[in-house]
Amino acid sequence: MVIGYCRVSTAGQSLDRQIDQLTAAGCERVYQEKVSGASKERPELTRLLDALRGGDVVVVTELSRLGRTVKGLIELVEKIHQLGADIRSLKENIDTTSPMGKMVFTVMAAVAEMERDLIRERTADGLKAARARGRKGGRPAIDQEQLNLALRMYDSKSCTVAEITKATGISKATLYAYLRTREKL
Repeated sequence: MVIGYCRVSTAGQSLDRQIDQLTAAGCERVYQEKVSGASKERPELTRLLDALRGGDVVVVTELSRLGRTVKGLIELVEKIHQLGADIRSLKENIDTTSPMGKMVFTVMAAVAEMERDLIRERTADGLKAARARGRKGGRPAIDQEQLNLALRMYDSKSCTVAEITKATGISKATLYAYLRTREKL
């Protein structure tokens, strides 16, 4: 069986592009989740691994969908191989059904980790340079009183969102983000 796995890091991101690619690649079933690749808790990946049988092939759009570190990727691919299955990555054109594919996987995983480390390093350097010029990084702090007022105004249904954002200084995106969080509780 050809089985797809797709993942995005946040609930606001869409899986559609990955699902389309996996379906076009012949996946008969696609496991989907919205969780950080660094997270140890990935229930859909666990379900996929539990369902794997000898001869199955796990297809991903790119290796970063499976894991964020060389060690993590290699451990996961070894686990897949122990279950008698193989892995195929569309972006990196890797197919571990052959010895050459296994070697290419190891090299590509190392390159992907190095690329992430370089991005992290450049980001840290950019933040350090900005701080040296007196700029602060990160998002501005939310005034809790203004946020509470915005939520009360929203709940009262007597104001439009535009009126709420103008009166409180809370952006529309921030207001909706807090409303979504509140709905989950």
